[in-house]
Amino acid sequence: MNIKLVGGAALGLATMLVLSSCGGGGSSGTPADGGNTAAAGGAVTLKMVAADYGDGPGAPNSGDNFWKEVVAEFEKANPNIKVQVTVINWNDIDKQVATMVQNGQAPDILQTGDYSGFVKDGLLHKVEEIVSPNVQQDLLAKFAEFGKVDGAAYGLPFVSSARALFYNKELFEKAGIAEPPKTWDELKAAAEKLKKSGVSQPFGLPLGQEEAQAEAFLWMLGNGGGYKDAAGKWAINSPANVETFTYVKGLVDAGLTSPNPGTKDRKTVWEDFAAGKVGMANGGPMSIPIFDKGAVKDKYGVVAIPGKTGPLNTTLGVMDWIMAFNQNKHPDEIKKFFDFFYTGPAAEKIVDLYKLLPVTNGGITKLSGDEKLKPFLDGLPNASFYPFQDPKWSELNTQIKQTMGGAVKDPAKTLGELQKVAETG
Repeated sequence: MNIKLVGGAALGLATMLVLSSCGGGGSSGTPADGGNTAAAGGAVTLKMVAADYGDGPGAPNSGDNFWKEVVAEFEKANPNIKVQVTVINWNDIDKQVATMVQNGQAPDILQTGDYSGFVKDGLLHKVEEIVSPNVQQDLLAKFAEFGKVDGAAYGLPFVSSARALFYNKELFEKAGIAEPPKTWDELKAAAEKLKKSGVSQPFGLPLGQEEAQAEAFLWMLGNGGGYKDAAGKWAINSPANVETFTYVKGLVDAGLTSPNPGTKDRKTVWEDFAAGKVGMANGGPMSIPIFDKGAVKDKYGVVAIPGKTGPLNTTLGVMDWIMAFNQNKHPDEIKKFFDFFYTGPAAEKIVDLYKLLPVTNGGITKLSGDEKLKPFLDGLPNASFYPFQDPKWSELNTQIKQTMGGAVKDPAKTLGELQKVAETG
């Protein structure tokens, strides 16, 4: 499950291919050169492919800049291991890696949005072979569990993200709202006061094709619902979900949300919030850099998302993965690199640079004093996830993006049609 939040949480999807050789004494080449090679002096060179979470080639937050620093620190501590990194944008990485694997030139390490497709062909090391027990035990248990296939762990959670409610403190004060809402009734009351005070979008509601599946899921969670029930059966048109979207429809009909939410993408809503046009909106830690560059800098707060009867004690959790291929048989060197990454400053740098969240208990503890991140961190251990392990999810996810906006016009019909898609085949 990608963190590029249109399917993952990349802050900006690069539009060009980035080929960067980091480390390895400045050696050139990519995994397509033939996989693992021996460096000068008997050192082993690990080939790594990674997705770019930054804004593309040359950007200060580009993936090649990030990994260059990480690799330099690692190689200084481990002079007999070189790491050569190829950074590829999210639009191309899966296709390029598939070609590498098909040609028998799999990298030693891959960081991307999914791992499970490689397991059935026996291409990956088990997690226990490539990280120390202390690292494995420090991983958030719920996240690590999703790295397992048939009881064995192959995927390592790399970074994560969660959601919370952002609210404009200045607009709240002008509208006479004492504190952010904790329940749906309080949310509606706050939205009404915001509208009365002249706010055009009291609640930013993105149910357009960019990420309708996320916004819809957050509302479902607020009423004890979800895409599946506790028994693992599809429950998109459950009474709880229909009730949820009937409530949301009421907000829309009263003019308390973004106009035409079925056509509104997350990016647009976040930009409107940054400009001071939106009173409240659900967002993630990756929203923070956008808001801090806008008119709302230092004027917004972050709290748990309101539910029907109280704030959510869970939230949407998303994550990306890192894994190791077994073709070149260097688990010991890979283990040293992974241990370095998870226990050193590298994982913390991701938080600073991309506002994505750690996947270890230790990482959460280190960041616990950050007020803006605290609501996201608090929700991570008990996070809820899309049913991405169900093979039907890929098709259903596409349908949700295209049609969920209709749920604010006819909840029962829209959810019923999605339920049929889930149950077909």
